Amino acid sequence: MSTSIKLVSPDAQLAHLLRETGMPCVVISHDALSSVAQAGAPQPAVLVVDMREQQQLPPALAILKRQHPTTGILLVASHFDPALMLEAMRAGVNEFVTYPVSVPELQTAIKRLIGSLAPTVRGDMFAFIGAKGGVGATTVAVNVATALAKATKESTLLIDLNVACGDAAVFLGSEPRFSIADALENVERLDPAFFNGLIVRSKSGLELLGASGRTVTGNFDPARIRTLLEFASATRQYTVLDVPRSDTTVLDSLEAATKIVLVVNQELATVRNAARMAATLRQRYGKGRLSLVLTRTDRRAEIGHEDVERTVGLPVSHTFPSDYRQAVQAMNKGLPLVLDSQSELAGAFTAFAREMAGLGGMDRGPKPKTSSLFGRLSPKRA
Repeated sequence: MSTSIKLVSPDAQLAHLLRETGMPCVVISHDALSSVAQAGAPQPAVLVVDMREQQQLPPALAILKRQHPTTGILLVASHFDPALMLEAMRAGVNEFVTYPVSVPELQTAIKRLIGSLAPTVRGDMFAFIGAKGGVGATTVAVNVATALAKATKESTLLIDLNVACGDAAVFLGSEPRFSIADALENVERLDPAFFNGLIVRSKSGLELLGASGRTVTGNFDPARIRTLLEFASATRQYTVLDVPRSDTTVLDSLEAATKIVLVVNQELATVRNAARMAATLRQRYGKGRLSLVLTRTDRRAEIGHEDVERTVGLPVSHTFPSDYRQAVQAMNKGLPLVLDSQSELAGAFTAFAREMAGLGGMDRGPKPKTSSLFGRLSPKRA
């Protein structure tokens, strides 16, 4: 994002006043606004829209805020009109001034707008996807996110992308008032104040945007999901995603993810599902962004560590020991293992989180040496 102003107005005097604020100002026509709203279009720090000669709000404004939630919009009107103000707020307009306006008034509005919208960080985003139900993907996501918040003291957000039936809030002992459905339904309103009102902060300092407690019908537009994730990445140092494996809309919306982690165990059906998912995700996002972790590891399992790697086509980056009893107890208490346990499993979660954050100190643990079922895992040749 640049440090310039784009002005949608034919008024040279208004352009002069904006340049007097000390920021470069480029004038564009109302017709050119739709080009600025396109995905990938270069964005100004502030977009100023002159409404004095316009009868209605440009439809492109709402589209622009969906595609570029961190672009600040300042509306200039001839008088205060409550109806226009309400329409502008719904479209995502951030500031409203009436003409005539002084340079100090413009400076104050622009400073307030940039201060509230400019992203402070461009953080890492880690997406966790279970290859099959019951492999513990939510357990991994919750504990890694909590460990990141604890170890780094940086802003860390967990987003439960299981829109209608996610359980991340249960693992954290939280009861969110708002949910990801509220965020996706209002992406055009995304700014720090609105977004912070949707999240809940857990006892560990981890922030959560949880699943909805109300009925949600249908899938959300991928553009809305991408906008939300890009906004999260722009405002948090670490964002962890609990991703539903069966929602193709979400799986196609992970461009903002730094790393996509497949969560697998040593069951035949799970490993075969993981191979199919890895092939799809590799084609969509590239092999370099994919990672594989093994949960509930069993050194005596028939499917060995090497079998999993060969079948899925990815190296196992970390293994988590099996401790089902402690994991269930932690969930029932609403307290992640990494906060309330000195167990081997808690240590494995913490080590993996530190590795993800680039802090080092990860121990992959010994590879299980087991008999091979690779023949059953590999596709049969004709």
